[in-house]
Amino acid sequence: MDFERVIIGIDPGTNVMGYGILGVNKKHPSVIAMGVLKLSRFESHYLRLHRIYERVAGLVNQYLPDEMAIEAPFYGKNVQSMLKLGRAQGVAMAAALNHDIPIAEYAPLKIKQSITGNGRAAKEQVAEMLRRILNIPQDKMPEFLDATDALAAALCHFYESSKPVVEKGCRSWKEFIAKNPDKIK
Repeated sequence: MDFERVIIGIDPGTNVMGYGILGVNKKHPSVIAMGVLKLSRFESHYLRLHRIYERVAGLVNQYLPDEMAIEAPFYGKNVQSMLKLGRAQGVAMAAALNHDIPIAEYAPLKIKQSITGNGRAAKEQVAEMLRRILNIPQDKMPEFLDATDALAAALCHFYESSKPVVEKGCRSWKEFIAKNPDKIK
């Protein structure tokens, strides 16, 4: 099926990286694919980063996304974990940038808010809302919630980028007339 727009969502991680591919036709999103990349079998952090780059580049070549939505690392207490997560995110972004794909970054709170209406929702709640919104059969739901988190990033980006742009209003009729001479008859 051809889509007007394809969005890849990434939930970066150094043990498990989630990905979700969303297709959009006539402002209706649908799931193309979702899954995870298990990285725990690689002992070296550098090999994990290399595998993330390869997998994201492979997904880009396979699905030809127009845009990437990626979950931003949230501030945690463990600085080393944050550093590793930031590296994983950077490598995924570099794979997209290497193919000239624009990237949008969203905080986990923003993603959860856009999907469930609650920025503090549990991963399971996000997964269930995605299942309902995108009509995903229960037997097609992934085992790892990293996949649904990535799909949620893509859907959040779809919602955010589909909002109409509202121009700043005028403070007076005089200002309106000055800005819109073609609308006055």
